[in-house]
Amino acid sequence: MQLPNDFVLFWSLFGRSVLVNFRKTTPEGSPIGSNAMITVLAVFGALSVLTPFLTKLLGRKVFLLLAAFVAGVFVWVLTLLPEIFANGAISERVEWIRQFDFALSLRMDALSAIMSLVVLGVGAAVLLYCTHYFSDAEPGLARLASLLFAFAGVMFGLVVADDVVILFTLWEITTVFSYLLIGHYTGLKESRGAALQALLVTTVGGLAMLVGLVLISVETGTTSITGILEAAPSGTATDIALLLIILGAISKSALFPFHFWLPGAMAAPTPISAYLHAAAMVKAGVYLVARLAPTFAENPVWVPTLATLGIVTMFVGAWRALRQYDLKLLLAHGTVSQLGLMITMFAFGTPEVTMAATLMLVSHALFKSSLFLTVGIIDHSTGTRDWRQLTGLGKKMPVIATFATLAAVSMAGIPPTLSFIGKELFFAEVVGESASLWGIIALIGVALSAVLTVAYSLRFIWAAFGTREEIPEPELHDTYKLSALSPLVLSALGIVAGIFAPLLTGLLGSHASTIGEVHELSLWHGFNLPLLYSAIIILFGYLSFKERRKVLRFQQRVHIAAFDSTRAYWAVVRGLDRLSVIVTENSRRGRLPAYVGAVVVTFIIAAVSTVLLGSFFPLEFRIMDYPLQMLMALVMVAAAIMAAVAKQRITAVILVGVTGYGTAAIFAFQHAPDLALTQVLVESVTLVAFVLVVRRLPSRIAKEHKASNRPMRIFIAVGAALSIATIAIIALSSRQEASIGESLGPLAHEAQGHNIVNVILVDIRAWDTMGEISVLVAMATGIVSLLFITDRLGTAPRMARGASNWQARARGTIMEPVTSTAITQLKPHDEEATRKAWLVAGRTLDASHRSALLEITVRLVFHPAIIISIYLLLVGHNLPGGGFIGGLVAGLAFTTRYLAAGRYELGEAAPIDASYVLGTGLLLSAGTAIVPLFFGMLPLDIVWWDFTLPLFGEMHFGTSTIFDLGVYLIVVGLMLDILRSLGSEVDRHQEEGMQARS
Repeated sequence: MQLPNDFVLFWSLFGRSVLVNFRKTTPEGSPIGSNAMITVLAVFGALSVLTPFLTKLLGRKVFLLLAAFVAGVFVWVLTLLPEIFANGAISERVEWIRQFDFALSLRMDALSAIMSLVVLGVGAAVLLYCTHYFSDAEPGLARLASLLFAFAGVMFGLVVADDVVILFTLWEITTVFSYLLIGHYTGLKESRGAALQALLVTTVGGLAMLVGLVLISVETGTTSITGILEAAPSGTATDIALLLIILGAISKSALFPFHFWLPGAMAAPTPISAYLHAAAMVKAGVYLVARLAPTFAENPVWVPTLATLGIVTMFVGAWRALRQYDLKLLLAHGTVSQLGLMITMFAFGTPEVTMAATLMLVSHALFKSSLFLTVGIIDHSTGTRDWRQLTGLGKKMPVIATFATLAAVSMAGIPPTLSFIGKELFFAEVVGESASLWGIIALIGVALSAVLTVAYSLRFIWAAFGTREEIPEPELHDTYKLSALSPLVLSALGIVAGIFAPLLTGLLGSHASTIGEVHELSLWHGFNLPLLYSAIIILFGYLSFKERRKVLRFQQRVHIAAFDSTRAYWAVVRGLDRLSVIVTENSRRGRLPAYVGAVVVTFIIAAVSTVLLGSFFPLEFRIMDYPLQMLMALVMVAAAIMAAVAKQRITAVILVGVTGYGTAAIFAFQHAPDLALTQVLVESVTLVAFVLVVRRLPSRIAKEHKASNRPMRIFIAVGAALSIATIAIIALSSRQEASIGESLGPLAHEAQGHNIVNVILVDIRAWDTMGEISVLVAMATGIVSLLFITDRLGTAPRMARGASNWQARARGTIMEPVTSTAITQLKPHDEEATRKAWLVAGRTLDASHRSALLEITVRLVFHPAIIISIYLLLVGHNLPGGGFIGGLVAGLAFTTRYLAAGRYELGEAAPIDASYVLGTGLLLSAGTAIVPLFFGMLPLDIVWWDFTLPLFGEMHFGTSTIFDLGVYLIVVGLMLDILRSLGSEVDRHQEEGMQARS
């Protein structure tokens, strides 16, 4: 299983916490404990990495283990509540990368504690439900379990993060994880499309939020969330920052105009929907608004923006929920509506409204996750979520129907539920002494959406469990008793919490009490205006359900197209597709010279413009340093001109190679052995690659298609040459500052190396090298994928197994695996039966294609070449060499084996999948970047060890050596991939073509 890069980076960050000792402090600085929160996150990370392996042992029962851990963390957070109430917050801080003054800061206050309880409590219930929802045969079960568990850990980290850098990192990790979880059913187009849609929408919002966080951090001079809130900045820059942060929050929480992605995400398995879209991911935006509202509620852009979007979202979501036939989509649109309600409430930032919003947040997590899990039981039991095919389930599932009704009552805000108390608090506040224009507008919006919420809540119960005589009763073909525990507990908690609300005032009102004074929660406040509002809402909601046919006909007549963002999204996607087609049709004509010409002309224009607009013309420059330099230049010019007019392809390739070898000679004369050696090896590899390709092309250039517009080609070529020459002259003659070369020597000495070139590659500019080798891996993958449509993985063909190769040849049979189930037999040529083969696969070649001298030479040279390549790898830090040069030498050694005895010889020389070599090399190189993070160092920080080994003596080994070894393996893997694709595979195609013709 391959985990996302963000996943690895984040958990490496928290892995750092288990390697250091520090003291946890409150904002006031008094020590109050240990590194508990960070340790919990580190365990989340470690266990999520181990989950795929545990799944192989335990199967679906692994969810029990994961649920137990999450439940344990839930209980642990409960034990922290007295300390949080007493001290205001619990803070932890680890100095991480000291060079950047970057620390790992976590803080659990009242809001974080409530969110943590929601995330962990519902998470434990969902994980327990998964034990019975999924079977051991579920495709991708290990990945699903790991990602879902890791998601719970990341969400816990997000709500306790006290630094915008950490917050944003975790924010984007939830985006990536949600993409993977929503797209769990990779074989379904609907699932992949929904996952991509959610990824695009939330990523765009996240990037906007990043800009906002940067702006507000610059404005306050700190990345600490607590510091930003204490600074309470204002001004134009703050207004812009808040608008961008709001954009991120509403895209994550699916508010208008981004509300369309959440119903589409119902393509995910039901437990994923229950967690991500009821208690976790979509609550991230709500949490961010709740965190910032007390400070920024008075900002002129805050309440108008959030209230407007929230009210529109409330109404649109509830309106569409009434039209759904899929029970899961009904809940999804209802979730959209209630997310708008919560953000609208939190936006006001006053104590009583904030407490009302907190009640709605907790209540929604309980009843909505319960209802999603209930739909999962119905789907598993009947095979459908379409209520038009359901009837009589209330009789067949009385317990499920009872508790689902309780959850629906909570969703409708009917007494004695927690959501009823929350709405009453909101109504009382917005019509009380602190009433405002936006409060009245919000009251109207909440009341209208609440009517529709009552209607679709009743519709859900009627649709799922009602009896319709015209529909045959479905058969229940799956047991649900064990999986019913989680939704039963969650729905019951919503009712119990409402009944015992006074006892929960301390917890649910803890965040609001940090803003101002709040009153004790109560289910009954007497006959008052808020109660009248609630009664009217329930009455009109019931009437809307009762007259549902009339309401449906009205909805069909009144289609609000302006709020259909789905159409806008697909219009943008189709527009981009059409634009890409137009650009492709007008720019890609299928002729390589046209593509190269376009690139070169663009370069000429850019170069000439830069020169003409600048004042860089040198007054003097020297033509050459010594006569031999001019001689080499003339040879290169002559070779280039001859290559341009050559008629044979192979001749042109060799002449182009001369220019490269000439460059290597100039490097050598300039006392740059590393550059010269690298240039010689790269030119040799390039020459081999050209030869492997052109052997399948007509020997003569432009034999069938004559070159057109030769004057224009000459003009472009000469222009490019003059542009490059001019840039080189100006660059060498216009230096105004001291060369950085003077500082490279001391830096190399600091890195304990004498070969400055190699130290630059693996230490000073190692990130550049990392990018370059990543491009090499991508290139190798692309080349092989073009040639191997179905069999991307594998090795070059090998000799027959089961007996020694010599015995196989004596019997006259050599076998090549073509696929995993088919074997092709090849016979060596009879006239060669008595001739000894210096190479294992030499006898597979026709006698006319064999060379005894070449086979002997390759046999004698191959192993010394491999040893030399390893030597170059090990000494590169102090002598000419390094991983890149060593890898090229090893790659050329394998090339000689292939050229001497063909594709079977390549398989015998390198009986390993090149992709494994590439992957191992990339892992080693990337590991040297990631591992230092565990020790509070910068990525690619170099550490050296000196030790003594028997026979070898004193050894000097560093992390840069590991990095260089990764480069070495990547270059070797690239060469093997090129030889297997452009060599071995092309040979196979040619042989099959010859056999077909014969």
